Amino acid sequence: MLVLSRKKDETIIINDHIRVTIVEIRGDKVRLGIDAPKDVTVHRREVYEAIQNQLKAHSEEPTSAIPENGVS
Repeated sequence: MLVLSRKKDETIIINDHIRVTIVEIRGDKVRLGIDAPKDVTVHRREVYEAIQNQLKAHSEEPTSAIPENGVS
């Protein structure tokens, strides 16, 4: 893991296309601004994990048998 020190309004750049800017520092919280291409998804970790858990649960659901003619 790379650990960087940044001050308010300073930015880091990832892979030439993603910019992370320190927007605000308030007590023990830091607000980040993330500028990334539209095809790059950005989630908080807990949201990402919830999405992954939903996808996993959905993929494990048994599918109902569909007759070969497609009519049920």
